[in-house]
Amino acid sequence: MARYTGPVCRMCRVEQKKLMLKGNRCKSDKCPMNKKRAAPGKDPKSRPGKRSDYGVQLREKQKLKRIYGMMEKQFRLFFDRAQRMSGIAGENLFILLERRLDNVVYRLRFASSRSQARQLVLHGHILVNGKKITIPSYLVKTESEISVVENSKNLTVIKDALREYGKSGVMPWLSLDPDAMKGKFLAAPRRSDITDLGDIKEQMIIELYSK
Repeated sequence: MARYTGPVCRMCRVEQKKLMLKGNRCKSDKCPMNKKRAAPGKDPKSRPGKRSDYGVQLREKQKLKRIYGMMEKQFRLFFDRAQRMSGIAGENLFILLERRLDNVVYRLRFASSRSQARQLVLHGHILVNGKKITIPSYLVKTESEISVVENSKNLTVIKDALREYGKSGVMPWLSLDPDAMKGKFLAAPRRSDITDLGDIKEQMIIELYSK
């Protein structure tokens, strides 16, 4: 499975937006975005040029793709699947992205970032309905139970990540029993429920791929 292995904070600087790719570090004073540094490759004194329509659409796609930690080929496959589904393609895309197992593990507070959640899945620490799943892009179905393998419940990374549950809980389409380290995917979310991604304009992504 292809994945990005370069500097992560550079992505946030390119988009000039916190993408929350490094978990707790992004919330700390160590985050480079707190220093308001210019985008990489740009002269800090130069004025930003006006972006074309294509440039604006590309940035929206790149932001969403990077937030969920996907490469271009895989993201395009998800988009094509969203278009084939009944309903609005943009909303379908968000539903599919939220159903990814690595994202659900992150949303359930078993990991502090999606990349960390992906590692937990790949290394066999996560069960779906009692069965070990090691595919991060696995699409979780409604009413599925996601839990931590018994032998992995003492992992420090999971215990540390679960502390966030006490501060902000989980999304409304999920339920979690933090003591048992298991949760449920109650239903596919609506676009209006996904409020933590900022002002992502999915219509621009549709227009970009429709050209």
